[in-house]
Amino acid sequence: MQLHKCTYSFEFKKIIFAVPVLNNCKYAYLNCPMIFLLISLILLLAYITLIVYYRQSWLQLKAYQPVPGKFTMHSPFITVIIVARNEEKNIAGCIESIIRQTYPENLFELILVDDHSIDSTAAIARSFAKNNISVINLQDFTGSENLNSYKKKAVEIAIGLAKGDLMVTTDADCIVQPEWLHSIASFYEEFKPVFIAAPVVYINPLPGDSFFKRILKIFQLLDFITLQGITGASVYKKFHSMCNGANLAYEKNVFNEAGGFEGIDKVASGDDMLLMHKIKKIYPDKVMYLKSDNAIVQTQPAATLKDFMNQRIRWASKADKYTDPKIGAVLLLVYVFNAWIFFIAVCSFFSIYVFYLFLLLLITKTAVELFFIYPVARFFKKQKFLWWFLPAEPFHILYTLVAGWLGKFGSYQWKGRKVK
Repeated sequence: MQLHKCTYSFEFKKIIFAVPVLNNCKYAYLNCPMIFLLISLILLLAYITLIVYYRQSWLQLKAYQPVPGKFTMHSPFITVIIVARNEEKNIAGCIESIIRQTYPENLFELILVDDHSIDSTAAIARSFAKNNISVINLQDFTGSENLNSYKKKAVEIAIGLAKGDLMVTTDADCIVQPEWLHSIASFYEEFKPVFIAAPVVYINPLPGDSFFKRILKIFQLLDFITLQGITGASVYKKFHSMCNGANLAYEKNVFNEAGGFEGIDKVASGDDMLLMHKIKKIYPDKVMYLKSDNAIVQTQPAATLKDFMNQRIRWASKADKYTDPKIGAVLLLVYVFNAWIFFIAVCSFFSIYVFYLFLLLLITKTAVELFFIYPVARFFKKQKFLWWFLPAEPFHILYTLVAGWLGKFGSYQWKGRKVK
């Protein structure tokens, strides 16, 4: 059996693909510009339609201001849940920000679950312990049991111990604003949702950051506020469901009614979106997004490129577990469109005309995304970072492809644990 070496040659009117076959090479002729252009236009128009829809939906979503006035004994009692693992650098700042809440101290509690930390996380957290702050060890409830999702188990245990009717979750590396719980409680009392997704944003780069670290943080910041804009728009329009576990609220009774994490407890990630999808099936009209600058939670971006990729692979790993067909279709469109642009970029090395098509796709994609992200960046007060959006676009395409692929077929490291 012999295979001859074949090469590619490109012309303006047609593209010649050399196809290796047994004992000889045959050539398949395709009208390159017409086929490439047709596929490009179909994907581009679909993508533009989606992004413009998100922009209009975000603009229609009105910003919420908490109702002024004092809370009473009939106001919701809130249980804040934090699951922490090796967060000694962040946990004190997180708890201090929760202590400074304007929401009455007698109307909320904080339950922090230490997830097998090997640093001083638990000790630091216990130094804050008082009447409405408690710290528990996950190991006391699970023993030596091996789990694929320790966080879901920790949240489940905390909810079982919670005194509140409304569960609010955030992460140990987050900083919340003084009006955070006030905003959530006021929104909950006014609109009666059973599940609330709320805004999260990355902390700005620090003055002492190195050039590479600063660039990495800005890239993550831009990517994340894009996701936040899509989250708010999609939840508001009930188009599909997205959220982030760093800023969620849901009723304890509804969590139990949905069966908690049963059925998704073997999935390493998804204590936020997979739960949201379960609850939305029961109460499709009572899942809402709280667009309030008083409710924004700040969180830390990944410190290294490796951590960033592991985080995004972890997020992508749950994509095929979503029960919402619309989000599946959106994710597929986004992935295929990015893959197509990458393919065109590779082909452009062989043809100047394909290179022009690549530029058209890249510039149009960037322009429509900027059109969408500007009002979102204005809400989060991050407009000054938009200058980095264009140079970041090629890297965004690459990371989308890599993270999406490895999320499905690879594994990742998270908090010192390897997850498949």
